Amino acid sequence: MVGGAVLLVGLGAGVWSARVHPPLSEPTQPLVVVQTKAAERYPYRSPVFSAFVADSYREVPLRVEPFYAWWEGAYVRHPNVWLEGHAALITAMEARRKELAAARGEAKTRLELETARWLHKLVKTLIPKFSLERGFEFVYTVERGERQCLLQSVLIAGMLQKMGLDAGVVMVWKNPQGQVSNNGHAVTVLRLPGGRDVLVDASDPEPFIRHQGLFVYDPAGRSYRFVEPVYSQDFITAYRLREGSQRVNPDQLRPLSALFLRSQFYYYRGERAPGGFMGPSNPTGLAASARFLEQAIHYDPYNPLPVYVLGHVYAKEGKKEAARKQYLQGYRLYRAFGYVPSGPQAAYNRAVLGP
Repeated sequence: MVGGAVLLVGLGAGVWSARVHPPLSEPTQPLVVVQTKAAERYPYRSPVFSAFVADSYREVPLRVEPFYAWWEGAYVRHPNVWLEGHAALITAMEARRKELAAARGEAKTRLELETARWLHKLVKTLIPKFSLERGFEFVYTVERGERQCLLQSVLIAGMLQKMGLDAGVVMVWKNPQGQVSNNGHAVTVLRLPGGRDVLVDASDPEPFIRHQGLFVYDPAGRSYRFVEPVYSQDFITAYRLREGSQRVNPDQLRPLSALFLRSQFYYYRGERAPGGFMGPSNPTGLAASARFLEQAIHYDPYNPLPVYVLGHVYAKEGKKEAARKQYLQGYRLYRAFGYVPSGPQAAYNRAVLGP
């Protein structure tokens, strides 16, 4: 296990804080991640959601239309996705929020699912292009109509939250076909009345999907967890903890915090920096990758992916000892959360045993 604790809090008015104490240098102490309820909130147009957008406009030096004006204007220009005839997106969302608040029982469940289907169609219609290279930037959504898994999931979750629903984003480490990755995908999770979860994925032609492995927050364990959903049709009725056979109910787990998601946006910037970590590298690109990944770790020191990948960047820069420390730290995080992907395991083996 890894020593240290991080408190993830949302302070309102676009202010973010990650309090870390002590650092990860002591491997004998338990790891503690304390995530508040407020930290999970980023409703569409809120200061926290706006911070995601502002990061993109700050990091990408292009002059484009403000995201909210573009998004809401695109809705107006596509009557085929208007909700119940409402020609203004904010009006449509407010009307649906009131409907949802008034609904009860199975009628409420049906309305929540209908709302998720609508948002799935809305995102795929208004942002038609999928791009791993640039689709995580709101700037490129506006300029090129591009999206990627994290951006689309945050947008859907933020709009669901705006309409009063219990929604968030989780990472995916095993897809519906059983292929594993290192948290290689993001998806929206919607908590339905009665305690069931459903996954909403705009990367898929159908709105609801059955990913087989998720990365979530565990309030009782005060930690992140790799889990395996248990399905009844499209509904998640339980989760198995990856490190054992224990089953937990959906209401015992939570989606990831806004700070984690902000960290993940910066991870993708580091991953895709031109000349950086991926593809042919050069000193300028590697420096950019390092800066973005270090920023990702600043927002959430226990997001294991940037911790591990920063080791690769340091290795390419010739910083062998710094790379070794990142590999060790990344391995400890993955192990603490219940699953070590093959890449971090191999990097750990090299760090401990040598090439």
